[in-house]
Amino acid sequence: MWKSTTVIFILACGVALLFRSSPINRPNLPETFWGPEKNKGASKEVRPFVIKVPKSVIDDLNERLTKRRELVEPLEDTAWTYGISTTYLKDVLEYWATKYNWSEREALLNKYPQFMTNIQGLDIHFYHVKPHIPPERKNIKVFPLLMVHGWPGSIVEFQKIIPMLTTPRPDRDFVFEVIVPSLPGYGFSQAAVRPGLATPQIAVIFKNLMLRLGFNKFYAQGGDWGSQVVTDISSLFPDNLLGTHMNMCAIMGTSSTVWTLIGSIFPSLVVDKEHADRMYPLGHHMSRLLEETGYMHIQASKPDTIGTAVAASPVALAAYILEKFSTWTNPDYRFRPDGGLLEKYTLDELLDNLMVYWVTNSLPTSVRLYAENFGSAHMESKIDQLPVNVPSACAIFPHEIFYQPESLLREKYTNLIQFNYLPRGGHFAAFEEPALLADDVFKFVFTVEDTKKKNNAKNMPNAEKKIKEPTKI
Repeated sequence: MWKSTTVIFILACGVALLFRSSPINRPNLPETFWGPEKNKGASKEVRPFVIKVPKSVIDDLNERLTKRRELVEPLEDTAWTYGISTTYLKDVLEYWATKYNWSEREALLNKYPQFMTNIQGLDIHFYHVKPHIPPERKNIKVFPLLMVHGWPGSIVEFQKIIPMLTTPRPDRDFVFEVIVPSLPGYGFSQAAVRPGLATPQIAVIFKNLMLRLGFNKFYAQGGDWGSQVVTDISSLFPDNLLGTHMNMCAIMGTSSTVWTLIGSIFPSLVVDKEHADRMYPLGHHMSRLLEETGYMHIQASKPDTIGTAVAASPVALAAYILEKFSTWTNPDYRFRPDGGLLEKYTLDELLDNLMVYWVTNSLPTSVRLYAENFGSAHMESKIDQLPVNVPSACAIFPHEIFYQPESLLREKYTNLIQFNYLPRGGHFAAFEEPALLADDVFKFVFTVEDTKKKNNAKNMPNAEKKIKEPTKI
């Protein structure tokens, strides 16, 4: 047995070294025009935007909710293990139809300054929130921070964390100016009219957004697709990034896969003992991942089919999206009759997110991102193999649906200066645990800036010495 295990180990190590990603040249992506022809003359101005949904849209929604079809009863004692419980879904739909007040919620979503600007043919929507700095702290530094959401989230996820990041802290000499865009094809940002808009191309758009706002250098933060977008910005435009923080860190490749397999035999070679149960037994975690990623396969292959079907009904939209906010927040919630939905969110907050998709009819265009990122054009570009050399941080929340250890992530994130395990929370970190995520972002930026100060101080004496030394004749 020992001999066979040793042989497997040696072969696996050989394969890992053989298939270790070869360095690739950083591509110079074109600034593709993604919009309709009518947008070719669009102004580049940044214009104010306010969410204002026509009454006819809300009346139509209420009629659909009121005249909804009777739901099929769930199987006995299955809770949410077959997907959303229709027993609980009935309560959600009743609340949505009779108690949810869109006028009040719309006003709440409009409380932060919003803008629209056309970039590469697409109208891009974003929040732009500046900090309020008291007079006695006029010397405090302000760093621009780009925050990017994913699917099935939206700008709603950041409502609670924005003031935590734009409010100066007594123990920090900096604060953030926060820019939160809607991904193209999500919510109020326009969708591409032709194929090819994957996360690297979104990275180009968001880099251009920051440049248009006057930020040549900025920090970035993201989760879900947002983590991939900020990773692509970091690898493609490192000169523009001060640092990148993610709450879903993941890499794909033969090397990481093989090392994961090696770890199933010798876990200590891949992950520390304290956190080995996040990866192993491998069969258990792979089974859970397969259980949770069925949606991804259909969205990556037939996005318009599932997108059209789900977007046709508020009932379908609620069932499809709310299930993710249950099991991705905590896998144990699927065993509860209520899906644990109200443990971390209010029903109003969850419905706010649904409303962003409903009133913009953006579910079909949002899921196309899966087809673009898993399509052959993106895969063949090998952009995912580019290293990230800018200062990086990973916030590891215990109930994230996917985990990779620091040892594997360092293959891509070569300057990973912060890797923190957070005490609670899942996939939607900014939405679930805004204070924990905000604290982690502040810690990361403090570390980056403090390192800069120390390096400058270390180099200063030599620089001064050279200036003071007289020229020898």
